[in-house]
Amino acid sequence: MTDQPTTDAPAPTDSPTDAHALRQDGIGDADGLDRLWTPYRMAYIRGESKPTDASAAECPFCRIPTLPDAEGLIVHRGESAFVVLNLYPYAPGHVMVCPYRHVAEYVNTTEEEAAEMSALTKTAVRTLKRVSQAVGFNIGMNQGEAGGAGIAAHLHQHVVPRWVGDQNFMPIIGRTKTLPQLLTDTRELLADAWG
Repeated sequence: MTDQPTTDAPAPTDSPTDAHALRQDGIGDADGLDRLWTPYRMAYIRGESKPTDASAAECPFCRIPTLPDAEGLIVHRGESAFVVLNLYPYAPGHVMVCPYRHVAEYVNTTEEEAAEMSALTKTAVRTLKRVSQAVGFNIGMNQGEAGGAGIAAHLHQHVVPRWVGDQNFMPIIGRTKTLPQLLTDTRELLADAWG
């Protein structure tokens, strides 16, 4: 058996970069894999609607609180911080706790903001455990572009519910996350059960 393609394509060159490359013209042969199409994620991948600068005017976390809760996917509003569903969740029920104030670093939050963000994070964990039987959580903040923050100008804490085997091989092999519930339904479930 040969590693060469079965098409009439030109044979690969002897260069190291092309030696193991297979060329496929057209649609090719079916590979027998199922596809989970998530076209809504293309906006995230392309960076559409991402802030063009670090100003509050460009910040989605500053705009979201001006929307009605259902439209902004807001689960709960506090005095100095709010809880919102992640538009591009890592897992079902993935929420973020954000201060209303446009602040980039945790060390620059006020005592009131830090305390309320902590309290809202605890309530988010309790609520997610109750409504979804989550058995684990990833909780954290990514600060700055180098720290992995998608929107570095406005601090936000992720609360990601987890279940044993929840994503299985999908993110590793399929580079896909499965979400069994619409974001609007998840927001309503969490908002109704909040507290």
